[in-house]
Amino acid sequence: MPVQRLKEFLDERRVHYVTMVHSPAYTAQQVAEATHIPGAELAKTVILKLDGKMAMAVVPASYRVHMGKLAEAVGCTACTLAEEREIAKLFPGCEVGAMPPFGNLWGMPVYVSETLAADEQIAFSAGTHTEVMVMRFEDFRRLVEPWVLRFSEHV
Repeated sequence: MPVQRLKEFLDERRVHYVTMVHSPAYTAQQVAEATHIPGAELAKTVILKLDGKMAMAVVPASYRVHMGKLAEAVGCTACTLAEEREIAKLFPGCEVGAMPPFGNLWGMPVYVSETLAADEQIAFSAGTHTEVMVMRFEDFRRLVEPWVLRFSEHV
């Protein structure tokens, strides 16, 4: 989903958001530094396979997905990272590693770390390695309907 399509989705639903353009950054921690958003407040989207089905896990930039905790929380036996080629095929128009956490738009479940849900706002890459969006977490929760679970750990 190109950035413009995400903006249109949010605009149609009258959601207030702010976009920030920054120098190219390829890891969530680099994005946090480039945008001056603390790593605990910037969301990163991790594409996983849960028993072979694609899903999104969304955690703070300074955290990682604990695969065992997520598998236990959702009741699956196998939790693995998706391969880059699978991600590129699933998200045309998005740069790999910069997918926005709107799995509902791709028909996949979204699991959000409870540490992100505790914040008033959520900031995330908007499909490119040069743009971030910030919006109220409650708006994100209403649009995406994620499962908020305990499955992340600080790096």
